[in-house]
Amino acid sequence: MKRSDGDRPVKRFLNTVQQFSNIDETRHWCLQQRRQNRTIGLVPTMGALHEGHLALMRRAKRECDLCIATIFVNPTQFAAGEDLTRYPRPLQRDLELLERENVDAVFLPDESMMYPSGFGTYVSPPPVALPLEGESRPEHFRGVTTVVMKLFQIAQADRAFFGQKDFQQLRVIEDMTRDLNVPIEIIRCDIVRESDGLAMSSRNRYLNDEQRQRALSLSRALTAAKNLNQSGERDIATIEAVMKAELAVCDHVDYAVVVNRTTLLPPTDSITRPNESIALVAARIGNTRLIDNELL
Repeated sequence: MKRSDGDRPVKRFLNTVQQFSNIDETRHWCLQQRRQNRTIGLVPTMGALHEGHLALMRRAKRECDLCIATIFVNPTQFAAGEDLTRYPRPLQRDLELLERENVDAVFLPDESMMYPSGFGTYVSPPPVALPLEGESRPEHFRGVTTVVMKLFQIAQADRAFFGQKDFQQLRVIEDMTRDLNVPIEIIRCDIVRESDGLAMSSRNRYLNDEQRQRALSLSRALTAAKNLNQSGERDIATIEAVMKAELAVCDHVDYAVVVNRTTLLPPTDSITRPNESIALVAARIGNTRLIDNELL
């Protein structure tokens, strides 16, 4: 059932997309929709929207009555020396994309709204946060779990949509939601790629033409791993060696591993069962850090 404008507590308008910067108004709007038995799909983002984000919103629109997006560059998930200050913030373009996709509402808090003076409560991430990204960015997932839990509390959505490109983040959020009995369904969404195979990312815009060509080594490494596995190769060391060879053009490789999809730990020395493993890579091209993965 379509709602009328009279149903809506309005902060301000970009045509039909309602914009909220205040937590109470956002929560009030969401609760009002739920009282009318409308299901809400939540798509948390840090902005700099691309086709991957838009695919999440389209799925939320298909599977729920309403879609609310969030745009917030979360400072607590950036470590010292990372790209917080230069992270792209093309807000007007993002709002135009939301309008084009008929997103119903967007929550646009500032840092002082999410982390007011005296803020001191953080959500400790589950064990799945410890390997891989957790080894090189030990505070990253504490920032992720904290901000995502806050967004869950504010939006009170029925479902939240996350892309599988950030697979470890997805697993962290799934376990946090389960462990803390959060009444929201986490929906996994497929990776969206450019026509040449590069996984879509807001950080791709940092790459110059030469770097972008080298960045294709990530998807090539994963394709090589998948092809090896499909041809019968089960030895993890062999598959990882092939991935690392493909990534030799990168300036630095953080990891190129095959792990269990649930625990993100190495299963054994070999892949013993189908549909239990995932290949993950993280590498730097110039000053840009990229990640990607492929289910095996």
